[in-house]
Amino acid sequence: MPNLKSSSISSQSPDIDEDQWVIQIKRCMEEETDEDTEMPASIFNVPKSLVSSNPEFFTPRDVAIGPYHHWRSELYEMERYKLLAAKLIQKQLQQSKFEDVVKHLSKHESRIRAYYHKYLDFNGDTLAWMMAIDASFLLELLQVFVLKESGKELTRVSSRMSNLRDFAGTKSAHNAVLRDMVMLENQIPLFVLRMVLEIRYLSEEAANEILLSMLAGICKNLLPFKVIHKPLKIEVDRSAHLLDFMYRMVLPPPEVEDSLKKTEIVEKEKEVTDEEQLEVVELLDSSNPVSQALDQIKILFTKLLNGLLTILKKLFTNLFKVTLKIVSKILLSGPLKIILKLPLSLFSKIPGFSLIAQPLESLFSSQNKESIKPEEESSSDTITKPPLVEEIAIPSVSELSKSGVRFKPLKEGTILDIDFDMKTFTLRLPVINLDVNSEVVLRNLVAYEVSVVSGPLVFTRYCELMTGIIDTEDDVKLLREKGIVVNRLNKDAEAANIWNGMSKSIKLNKVKKLDKVIENVNNFYANRWKIRVAKYLQKYVFGSWKCLTLLAAIFLLLMMALQSICSVYSCSRLFHVDYLGTTD
Repeated sequence: MPNLKSSSISSQSPDIDEDQWVIQIKRCMEEETDEDTEMPASIFNVPKSLVSSNPEFFTPRDVAIGPYHHWRSELYEMERYKLLAAKLIQKQLQQSKFEDVVKHLSKHESRIRAYYHKYLDFNGDTLAWMMAIDASFLLELLQVFVLKESGKELTRVSSRMSNLRDFAGTKSAHNAVLRDMVMLENQIPLFVLRMVLEIRYLSEEAANEILLSMLAGICKNLLPFKVIHKPLKIEVDRSAHLLDFMYRMVLPPPEVEDSLKKTEIVEKEKEVTDEEQLEVVELLDSSNPVSQALDQIKILFTKLLNGLLTILKKLFTNLFKVTLKIVSKILLSGPLKIILKLPLSLFSKIPGFSLIAQPLESLFSSQNKESIKPEEESSSDTITKPPLVEEIAIPSVSELSKSGVRFKPLKEGTILDIDFDMKTFTLRLPVINLDVNSEVVLRNLVAYEVSVVSGPLVFTRYCELMTGIIDTEDDVKLLREKGIVVNRLNKDAEAANIWNGMSKSIKLNKVKKLDKVIENVNNFYANRWKIRVAKYLQKYVFGSWKCLTLLAAIFLLLMMALQSICSVYSCSRLFHVDYLGTTD
């Protein structure tokens, strides 16, 4: 059923046929409302905040599937392949014609329109023919990914759509068409594909089985994540379209997730029983009183050593912090500045003193400016600064690895199973395969989740996490060496650019389970002793370059004063040093 609000907005367009719009509204008002037309829309225009960053990842460039991009003239070249697919379907029909497929789909016009958030400005016959032809093209293309058993081997079903040619007459890259297939604005309802298969095979069961195998094959080929469970018929029934099915493979529905958790619980119980048996064996082995005494001594020694180390760390950090503050205050205090300014004018004529006079003057002049007007800043500086990219607050993979964090792949589980073990300092992440299609899939999954899901945006939060920990190609290299990233691109830098590009189009959101992992990682990183020392050095030593400049200037001044004294007086007489030795 069309959205009245969107239809009223669309009716202001000069290309709208107002009479046809009124006919469509009257027909929708006269039809009886059923459960199918009450479902919420699932095919949207991609939000402008996502499209503005990289429109090429959301706009089809080769083939239009569905009504949103159907009338674009630059995509008409693929229409001949659509008609070819429709003719192939027509030959395979046993007791019907292709027009019977169109008539059958026209009966579900309201149900088809209900899937689209945007008002569709054309009549029911046009919509039915469009759906039938696009569904034939998709089914012929998806047939390439169906695996059939021939003896003991699995062979792919042949399809004429595997030899697509572009307008230049050369074979079109199959990846280009696949990328267009997964775009949010390029979707058609999944039940349309199933209806065409039902008419073709004259069996609902056969249609469901074939469609399920097609979707499983395309997910295995395109999804960057490992599908942890076999797709079920219920997922085909509940999935709105191809992209929705892929989203359910990444984040399984509750009933599938519950079954997976039950199997995990059974496996953990088996592991617990094995661990209990090992503990019993260890207790039997440690029943000797001498070994027990040694174990207690070891435990006591380790506790004392750990306590002593923590006390020394706290004392050192606090003493270091207080000392730096006191030294910086003394060196940059007002009286000392006045005292040090006097020699600047007195000794400015000394040879070589001009080298340090300028940095000293700039140091104190900048300090005076900051003390007089600390809040005044030029508006031009604030305008010329580039906007900060909104990114999750977490160290990169390289920084975490240097601080002692280990990375391990999640062999089983979904994005919600990401965790950080505080005992072993291990961050477990799902394995992700990156190829030329991955960025389009990831971005459109994010766009679909943002448009449809009303609760926590789990997949979007995962992308934010990966965006936060991956900054450079070195980060990708570390994850690749750990088996978390399988990079099928030419360079690690290309994989890093995927995540760095996504950071410009994702708005931060909250997911409790993943946020807890991020919090634990940040707490571990912040509390590491060497990280805290490095932060103090950066803040109070390397960050306070003015203080270091002052110390260097004072040192040079003393050395030059010593040189001038030695040029007048003999340094050997002054310090009673005889470098050649005394012979008398």
